[in-house]
Amino acid sequence: MEINSLKYRKIVIKIGSSLIVEGEKVRLSWIENIVSNIHQIIKKNDCQIVLVSSGAVALGRIALGYNGQKLSIQEKQVCAGVGQIELMTIYKDFFRTFNIKVAQILLTATDCNSRKSYLNSKNTIEKLLDNQIIPIINENDSVAVDEIKIGDNDRLSARVAQMIGADLMILFSDIDGLYDKNPKEFKNANLIQQVDKITKEIEQMARGSNSLVGTGGMITKIMASKMAMSARCSTIITSGIEKDALKKLIGGNKKYTIFKSSDLTKKSKHKTKAKLDWLSGFVNAKGSIIINENAVKALKTKKASLLAIGAIAIEGVFFRGEAVFIKDENNNHIASGIVNYNSNDAKKILQKKSKEIVKIMGPKAKPELIHIDNIVIINS
Repeated sequence: MEINSLKYRKIVIKIGSSLIVEGEKVRLSWIENIVSNIHQIIKKNDCQIVLVSSGAVALGRIALGYNGQKLSIQEKQVCAGVGQIELMTIYKDFFRTFNIKVAQILLTATDCNSRKSYLNSKNTIEKLLDNQIIPIINENDSVAVDEIKIGDNDRLSARVAQMIGADLMILFSDIDGLYDKNPKEFKNANLIQQVDKITKEIEQMARGSNSLVGTGGMITKIMASKMAMSARCSTIITSGIEKDALKKLIGGNKKYTIFKSSDLTKKSKHKTKAKLDWLSGFVNAKGSIIINENAVKALKTKKASLLAIGAIAIEGVFFRGEAVFIKDENNNHIASGIVNYNSNDAKKILQKKSKEIVKIMGPKAKPELIHIDNIVIINS
């Protein structure tokens, strides 16, 4: 695979903690090598690269002597705060040898879920790229708690890819890609080289008893790939352990699985609203609307608004204008949308027709719980 031939010009690269730290030792020579690879690719292909890098907590453990012991939430946050400085210093020093400047950006789910913060983050990253500065992004683990955590840097990478309109996301793992079985247990496991659509069967390969769920967190990578594909960004999952992993990948000398989005040449003809890209990667919604089978079919096949008559239950507490998840009766997340009613009012109009809604909510009441322009389908 050649980046030039596929016209990839904006690339998000995710680097996991296991590539930064091995045991109690920082993999400095590997980091230096990946930095060198990035420099070569930018110079040769005239592309922009964003790094999403884990490793802060692991480096903080080493710096504070916490190796090998279980940490409390507060201790992890302390490690993240100390380790983030260590991480950025390493990157800054190695990139400086190539006269490349770097910038640190720390995000939480709140930053990505708030439309205003999302756009501010997008503008900052794009301005850095325009000035030939490489943004290095991590979740803000020093302050994040479960309620505002994205949860893993695979999904964070996908969120960033959506945010900046990336063409390609590379998730470096400890395995070559997605296999139909766990290759550590089955010698006849086959590498799946290309995925055009993430089906339930594909997801099951990462979830099943013989899956790779414990090997590189494959299920999180599948979910991240789905997020990226919804924004017309392809994803590559490959091993990043060895030297020149990035250089070999770009040169076509490496095994990988690519989750292929729509033809990049058609990208300009099929632009969706930036708002829908934001919605498609929304995480940790405050509430959900459960809908019946007819409403599911209407959303997927007719691309219709979500009417109250098709909604059967409300979960959580939310306000008018907030993003919520839309789920079927089996709790499958099928869409996300910006709701026209708060959760209390939504409960009042469940399974009601338009005329009934007017009687309950008044003459200015909207017939849709969520308008078609504010809905994005997650599972097709």
